[in-house]
Amino acid sequence: MSLHRPIRHCRDCGAAVVYRLPDDGDTRQRAVCPSCGCVHYENPLNVVGTIPVLPDGRVLLCLRAIEPRRGKWTLPAGFMELGETTAQGAERETDEEAGAHIALGPLFSVLNVPRVGQVHLFYQAQLLSEALNPGYETLEARFFAEHELPWDELAFRTVKETLVRFFADRRSGQFGVHCVDID
Repeated sequence: MSLHRPIRHCRDCGAAVVYRLPDDGDTRQRAVCPSCGCVHYENPLNVVGTIPVLPDGRVLLCLRAIEPRRGKWTLPAGFMELGETTAQGAERETDEEAGAHIALGPLFSVLNVPRVGQVHLFYQAQLLSEALNPGYETLEARFFAEHELPWDELAFRTVKETLVRFFADRRSGQFGVHCVDID
């Protein structure tokens, strides 16, 4: 299922666009405005988030209060905003969804989801306290040990793939950066 909706009108002048190869040598069909010549590029959205962990190894998950996947568990994450870095977006989303105070760590996973035009990036994060203040997008925020994780109730495959790799790396004592393609 693709979320792609074709561009119908030029964002610059409002004229109806046509899909064709641009005159600049591009090899992909693009939405081109026949009136003003503007070429409209469509790019994936970035989803940024964290894997917030307490010193005892428990991970923070949020129960979604919004669609998609309302009532399912997820890591705190959301769409990156213009004007922020991926790290800033991950910290903001962790605050907005869980009200958690963290020390952001290194990038942990990059998950390509071309089917929906998204790239998900998760950072490791140390929780600075157990105090939480979930926002309106979260029904509940809770800490889980690995054996307590609600694997069958996770909202997104990107979250599951990230958590599987996180706990495997934690057991091995060696953390890497993981790149995963999800069809």
